[in-house]
Amino acid sequence: MRNRKYFEEENATILYADTLTTRLISEESIDLIVTSPPYNLNIDYKSCNDAQPYEEYLKFTKTWLKRCLKWLKNDGRMCLNIPLDKNKGGHQSVGPDIIEIAKKVGFKYHSTIIWNEGNISKSSAWGSWMSASCPYVIAPVELIVLLYKGEWKKRSGSKQSDITRNEFISWTNGVWTFRGESKRKIGHPAPFPVELPKRCIKLFSYVGDTVLDPFMGSGSTVIAAKQNNRHGIGIDFEIDYCQLAMERILKETK
Repeated sequence: MRNRKYFEEENATILYADTLTTRLISEESIDLIVTSPPYNLNIDYKSCNDAQPYEEYLKFTKTWLKRCLKWLKNDGRMCLNIPLDKNKGGHQSVGPDIIEIAKKVGFKYHSTIIWNEGNISKSSAWGSWMSASCPYVIAPVELIVLLYKGEWKKRSGSKQSDITRNEFISWTNGVWTFRGESKRKIGHPAPFPVELPKRCIKLFSYVGDTVLDPFMGSGSTVIAAKQNNRHGIGIDFEIDYCQLAMERILKETK
């Protein structure tokens, strides 16, 4: 039965629930959201439809963004990992479209980090090979869009930061280069590395803050939160992924 707590220990909670309908998260209780929603690329997420018509995908995006806005505190932030664009099944400006929807539902835009994912394989779909007829341009990067609710300045929380000098200097540079995560190694069709939420968590939250991932998947955000003394909450409506995330949390946060 969905809409229940699947796992909980100190600084780690997994909710087996649907982000679009769950009542398990209180309004204005979250300091930071770090998430990567489905990209609508026809990835096999078991029971999730990842091949919707584009307009339906944007409606879905609007619905969950509204919910996230309500869950955030007034000084809450969101780090949203999304694609720059999409060329599978039709070319779409996914990143700009989602940013525009976020602003329409009430989020404020701060800036965007470019994630240069080192192990993205170069596509062989060049279109018209060595011809101006119909070439394809593919950028091997993703976006981490920084959004906030009421004000960017953080006033709540412990006021305790744990970021080092070198981390701060490096991570405030808006181009991050680190490798993606192996699907085969993790056992999930679209995992992101713990490095991504770790950087977001240390840069944009205080020790003791509550960090939410409404599309938890393999649990990377909850792992990073627990490893860095925040309380991580992950939501997923696939029970197999709840189990996978729990196993990773128990293994990687000992």
